[in-house]
Amino acid sequence: MLHAAVRGVVAAMSMSGMRILAVRLGLLERTPPQMAVEEYAGGWLERIPKQRREAAVVLLHWAYGAGGGALFGALPARLRLQPWAGPVYGAVLWLGFEAVLAPLFGLDARRHRSRLERAALNADHLLYGAVLAELRRRPQR
Repeated sequence: MLHAAVRGVVAAMSMSGMRILAVRLGLLERTPPQMAVEEYAGGWLERIPKQRREAAVVLLHWAYGAGGGALFGALPARLRLQPWAGPVYGAVLWLGFEAVLAPLFGLDARRHRSRLERAALNADHLLYGAVLAELRRRPQR
């Protein structure tokens, strides 16, 4: 499980890099962590100094990635070892965020996304799953 959680953090970091590229290419106006900082500046986030809020949200995203990785690692091997399992899992996590977590936190993720932005976000979640799926290869001792 620890290996899977670490892989989840690495996968989330990969997503962060892909999102920065998507913003620089004009595919995304802002990343979901930036959206969270701008739209959800109330509650617990207000307790964090303004200059550290974006970093706090990025760290939470990586923690979410770790949790997602641990859950992926807990899936039965016959499912987790399929070549398609990682990317499908990444897409399911994205849909879960949009359907459950975004409304829970008051983030209106779906209303403000163009098809191009949604495609870019889906692509970075497919990347997350692809990196995560490397769990199929256990580390050698």
